[in-house]
Amino acid sequence: MPTRMLRLPVRRTPDMRSRPLFRVAVAALALVVLAAPTWRQRGAARAAASPAGGAAQAQPGTVAFVGVNVVPMDRERVIENQTVIVRDGRIVEVGPAGQVNVPAGATRVDGAGKYLMPGLAEMHGHLPGGQAPREYIDNVLFLYVANGVTFVRGMQGHPRQLGIRDSVMQGLTIGPTLVLGSPAMSGQSVRTVEDARRLAREYRQAGYDLLKVHEGLTPEVYQAIAETAREVGIPFGGHVSDLVGLHAALAAGQVTIDHLDNYILAAERDDSPLRDATPQERARQLPFHLDEAKIPALAQATWQAGAWVVPTMPLWEVLMGASEPPEVLLQRPEVKYMPPQQVQQWANWVRNTQQNTDREAGRAHIAFRKRMLKALADAGVGILLGSDAPQIFSVPGFSIHREMRAMVEAGLTPYQVLQAGTRNVAAYLGTPEEFGTVAPGRRADLILLEANPLEDVGNVARRAGVMVRGRWLPESEIQERLARIAASYTAE
Repeated sequence: MPTRMLRLPVRRTPDMRSRPLFRVAVAALALVVLAAPTWRQRGAARAAASPAGGAAQAQPGTVAFVGVNVVPMDRERVIENQTVIVRDGRIVEVGPAGQVNVPAGATRVDGAGKYLMPGLAEMHGHLPGGQAPREYIDNVLFLYVANGVTFVRGMQGHPRQLGIRDSVMQGLTIGPTLVLGSPAMSGQSVRTVEDARRLAREYRQAGYDLLKVHEGLTPEVYQAIAETAREVGIPFGGHVSDLVGLHAALAAGQVTIDHLDNYILAAERDDSPLRDATPQERARQLPFHLDEAKIPALAQATWQAGAWVVPTMPLWEVLMGASEPPEVLLQRPEVKYMPPQQVQQWANWVRNTQQNTDREAGRAHIAFRKRMLKALADAGVGILLGSDAPQIFSVPGFSIHREMRAMVEAGLTPYQVLQAGTRNVAAYLGTPEEFGTVAPGRRADLILLEANPLEDVGNVARRAGVMVRGRWLPESEIQERLARIAASYTAE
């Protein structure tokens, strides 16, 4: 197994300041994520979707981005007219274009008028496992990279993913650097304290990087997971069980709160008439019985605990029935890169949800999430970029761009959003010297852009190319591969 430079995630501490989910939504997540695709592409389609020339070997050597504007992400700034030298997967030199010599034989990339920033992370991604065809796995990995996502934290573990991670790190497959969460530890899969302790040890021994906690865990079982995680040296994060609650999860040391999970339950008014209501009634009415004064206190409690937050904003609009109708979602250009059967399942699910949920309550829930995210950012809580893909109309890579726009709509600045996908991720992992900024010694995960992303996060989609661990993929090559993926599905 190749040596991986990644360390275990670390809890943020208060001195780093400078730097609930409704059950119907949880059920939807579990249903879609666990339904691994089992379709098969026909021979010609399968060949079309494969990387050109077979296995995607890493390309050692030297690449020079000449005369480029660097967005280093160490702070909010642009350094104009720089030359960046990459050798064997590492940035080795950054300096004024007139002072940096381009080594003989280096691949020169003209950066005039362009912007070079660190690659982005998807901090709540899903990787295929189970019986998913290898072609589908390769396609998903490439979709991430094609959109500038050079790092993915997988949050639905499967043993098959351990081999995929090694294949990517060996350069046999084009894909982002992977950190893998364990199979979900939920109330269904972990019923006793003994189960919790055994599985936490087994998942650590198997090579997972994180214990993925999910809904339905009892306080006793959750505490056993937390205690065993500390004993064996593995972090835990993900959902917050309603039976545990946000404050108990923060106190236990949960490293990430994904989906803004359980914040809405924690914000319920003390005199709410829904305290003894059925789950269905609470789901319909809770957004109308919130205490806005609790929002700053919840944000402060999160900062004080040192937890990170992964918002996944647009997906929740879909899950809560507050998105556009399925006929509009089906017109999104990125759906052509997913299997048609899966896309149709998504559309059917959205149609059924919108017909059977209170859309006004859904919109109120989404409005609360935006206010909560802004309060967390204002309090100095570490925000991590994540969109939960592949998922219902969250297409890998493409969904990150929708996520960034949603975070800006919630009130974050473009720099804060970009920081959530770059520098913050390296800090979360305890490896700020490894990646997340453009500087000598950093891993060469880079995006070359046609316009300044600090002015508009939409400019991150205006790519001239992507570099992943030193392999340069010009936009023309990316588009050729994307066209083959789309053709492989239309040929079915």
